[in-house]
Amino acid sequence: MANSRSDKASPADGSEDMLSAVAPRPRTALPNVATTVTTVAALYFGREVFLPIAIALLLTFALAPLVSALKKVGIPRIAAVIASVLGAFAALGLFSFIVATQVSELAQNIPVYQTNILTKIRSLKETGVGGGIIARLSQVVERVGQEIDRQDASLPAATPEKPPREPVPVEIVSRERPLEVLQNIVGPLLSPLGSAGLIIVVVIFMLLEREDLRDRFIRLVGYGDLHRTTEALQDAAKRVGRYLLMQLVVNIVYAIPISIGLWILGIPNALLWGLLALALRFVPYIGPIIGMLLPLFLALAVAPGWSLVLWTAALFVVMELITGNVIEPWLYGSRTGLSPLAIIVAAIFWTWLWGPLGLILSTPLTVCLVVLGRHVPQFEFLDVLFGNEPVLEPHARLYQRLLAGDPEEATDHAEEMLEEKYLVEFYDKVAIPALLLGERDRVRGVMGDLQRRHVAASVLTLVANLDDSAQEEASEEEEEPHVVAEAGVDGDVSGEDETELPDGTGMSVLCAGGRGELDDATAAMLAQVLEVQGATVSKAGFADMEPANIRHLELETVDTVVVGFLNRDSVKHARFLVRRLKRAKAALRVGIVFWSETAAEDKETAAKLAQDMNADFVAHGMVDAVVGALSNEPPVALKLIAKRRMRRQRAAPKKVAAAAAS
Repeated sequence: MANSRSDKASPADGSEDMLSAVAPRPRTALPNVATTVTTVAALYFGREVFLPIAIALLLTFALAPLVSALKKVGIPRIAAVIASVLGAFAALGLFSFIVATQVSELAQNIPVYQTNILTKIRSLKETGVGGGIIARLSQVVERVGQEIDRQDASLPAATPEKPPREPVPVEIVSRERPLEVLQNIVGPLLSPLGSAGLIIVVVIFMLLEREDLRDRFIRLVGYGDLHRTTEALQDAAKRVGRYLLMQLVVNIVYAIPISIGLWILGIPNALLWGLLALALRFVPYIGPIIGMLLPLFLALAVAPGWSLVLWTAALFVVMELITGNVIEPWLYGSRTGLSPLAIIVAAIFWTWLWGPLGLILSTPLTVCLVVLGRHVPQFEFLDVLFGNEPVLEPHARLYQRLLAGDPEEATDHAEEMLEEKYLVEFYDKVAIPALLLGERDRVRGVMGDLQRRHVAASVLTLVANLDDSAQEEASEEEEEPHVVAEAGVDGDVSGEDETELPDGTGMSVLCAGGRGELDDATAAMLAQVLEVQGATVSKAGFADMEPANIRHLELETVDTVVVGFLNRDSVKHARFLVRRLKRAKAALRVGIVFWSETAAEDKETAAKLAQDMNADFVAHGMVDAVVGALSNEPPVALKLIAKRRMRRQRAAPKKVAAAAAS
């Protein structure tokens, strides 16, 4: 069976020690407004400096595996770095040259497509009853113009004046020198060429001095947490480098069928659209849409009919479905660690900050920020905002849904977990800790009686919704007994022991709540697990455990009674219930469960507590409760309290004397 990790929320009880043990995780510190504004302003106004450095850093991550591979072959480090960088930029230059050539050819053929575009516009105008939408809009505009002309005609005529003299056209002919013409041509290219050269130099030096830069970064962070710093650097390099490489592979696999398909359909410049599709898929979400709209517009202009447009759209839709649902999950899945909403927000932010290049770099840059937040506590808010990991632990999320009165969504989460875990594990590691949070809120006074009853009702609804899963497990239990893993005393699952749950066929168990509605909810969970093990189970509420009501319980056919408490300060009350139940039926086994998140507590302590309470067993988790409830050990005899023992000792001599006198 799959193991669930030890949750970090803690049981709620009334003692100060327990409350300190179950203190919630500290709230994530958010940066103040001044820090945020200063950082964003520095990135915006310093984009001329930061943008080339960001591109160089990402290219370093992408080319580092290639350099390492060349070094393993035996190529010297300097040669491997220069070959990798020049090869990468040569590929980018060839890509740009092909795109520019294809665009120039397309611009020359645009007048040829004008006739087909006008034909389709006329067909759109002629569609519809009584004229199309375009015709109706034209009529509205024409009527508005006629009304304005009428108002102008009704105004009084102005006094005649001499007609103004027409201006004499003047043409200025400038004679530029050859150097000026060359300057006008080369000037706009200097800035991008300079940035490209700077990026090449920075990438080369970053690859050559990669280990030295790593050591300097570690020295800045400090030696105090060398393990975390090293892990963060490795995680960032692995995530970003793998993302860029796999995304390039995915885009190439996507662009080749697109180019071939467009060529077969007869779309002009099919190679151009394939290359643009390759580049635009680096832009999240909107990139593939833009790459599809341009060929669709050209298909609209090439053919007089509509079939070519439909075939082109079908080609892009099919390729996008195959790429998104088959190729991407197969190659790298969701290894970026970003949530879908974070990708969209990051694209908007980086586009506003750095323009189109920021849009292309948005995903890898945000991945770096998430890795930083995952390993550096000061930046944890970045992982919370943009990461794809659940920010609430399973038991906390379940408790939040129960507080909101939404057992249906809680059931959905439970069924997802039950695909990998057994029901006993889900209750032990998630549901019981969730109710311990509720008991803690009750002790602190933040949960009223009405809200407590609503939470308990939601839990009972959840348990009822999981009946189908319980029946499936019961049928599986007949074929193979459940084996569950228990964590060690310290709550670490690394030292766990496997426990086989016993068969409960032929045994009758009564599950009862100890002191409140939340205890009744835990009793319902335990009852369902015992039913899975084949036992005959009945349930009783905490009200049925009152002194006046215990005598009315039907205990004739019951072998064991298990009473559960979420509040660990209920030892005296539990001792009282044990005595009452054993007086009601001497041959009855009575077990007490003090629910705890760290269920595998000291066995000797539990045994001493059971002996002190005169109970047959004391458990702290679901597994121990099931094992104790389905045990075949004989019941523990009820001990006499000290006062009655003294009375019997005093009465014994009197009875002996009376018998002798008679």
